[in-house]
Amino acid sequence: MILEKYSMGVGDRFGRQGVAQLGAFVKAAQGGINVVPVWNKSYREHSTIGTSPPEVRAAADNAVNKLGWQGAYFVDADHVGRKNVELFIESSDFFTLDVADFTGRRADDCDIRKFTEKHAGRVGELKLPGMDRALLITDETIREAACKYLLAVKEAACIYRMIEDVKGAGNFVTEVSMDETDLPQTPLELFFILAAVADCGIPAQTIAPKFSGRFNKGVDYVGDVANFAREFSDDVAVIAYAVEEFGLPGNLKLSVHSGSDKFSIYPAIKKVLEDYDAGLHLKTAGTTWLEELAGLAEADGEGLDAAKNIYSEALGHFEELCAPYSTVIDISPERLPASAEVSSWTAEEFAAALSHDPSCDLFNPDFRQLMHVAYKIAAGMGTRYISLLDKFQEIISANVEENIFERHIRRIFPASR
Repeated sequence: MILEKYSMGVGDRFGRQGVAQLGAFVKAAQGGINVVPVWNKSYREHSTIGTSPPEVRAAADNAVNKLGWQGAYFVDADHVGRKNVELFIESSDFFTLDVADFTGRRADDCDIRKFTEKHAGRVGELKLPGMDRALLITDETIREAACKYLLAVKEAACIYRMIEDVKGAGNFVTEVSMDETDLPQTPLELFFILAAVADCGIPAQTIAPKFSGRFNKGVDYVGDVANFAREFSDDVAVIAYAVEEFGLPGNLKLSVHSGSDKFSIYPAIKKVLEDYDAGLHLKTAGTTWLEELAGLAEADGEGLDAAKNIYSEALGHFEELCAPYSTVIDISPERLPASAEVSSWTAEEFAAALSHDPSCDLFNPDFRQLMHVAYKIAAGMGTRYISLLDKFQEIISANVEENIFERHIRRIFPASR
């Protein structure tokens, strides 16, 4: 099973927006931008909402059948580990192996020594096409990379074998994810991570490193854009070389997690993809849920009332909602409006505060981030929330499709050559 050159992960937390999401990919294909949809939903999201992996498969299949989609599509077991991967094996064909918690933890000294000795012949300067400087490899840099990342790769190999034992080799797509860590991986560290991936026999088709800067949920990139551009370009160069050097899958590509709404770095990413003719997997999740909320607000009446109530409840459960996402949100409580203020907002004011339009004076990124993690409140509303989604589906669908196509696909993915 081969993942195409360009792919995009789309979350659908309440399983009602599959057709609208796929509509964006249909529109892109009609315009010559061929991107494969990948529906992703994590164990944490399933647990919070009370859904199960087979429901994601059913929703994806339903959307594909309704729109007559003839291209490839996938269902991603998002951020799985050994403890929960079995729940996803039957219904998924894309697996994001999350081993971030194992980075920085030492493997056995014997394993570190063997890895260092195996790759000792690489000591010296490594010059790669497209990079303006050589990577300096020493015995110490090899050993340090092994100390920091070898155990994580070995854990990914264990998860991979669990899936392979059930589905069989070649019947699913594998991604190795190390993005939710404290420190970014350098291009040189990525090189030796890929060496370990190859040594462990993982046929990874995407790799999700931790980049410099902040990739907060639902808002723009925070950091030095020029530095990110060089880092991203260097990582693409490393992957191109590692594919040949280590015999990794030829379609191996970078995966950018929490990639939704990172508007300031999209031009740099797109340029690198064009310059290198490289692939990309862009993973998003909660953006669709935010478009549901915006649509409810725009519908006014009971839709707006529900959106306001969700915010009020979220404000009252701030710590509980934010704690699981502490590494991927930055919210200043003093910049959050009081419930009383929000209760007086019009439909236009609520939607403007929530919708990601930096040019709008009413846009509030802190408000948006809190609403991003507040889906637990909506889940607690049960059938009332679902019935509102169904009642106002037309306006919500328009928001969802426009968000994916106009704000994301068109900005980041090149047209087919």
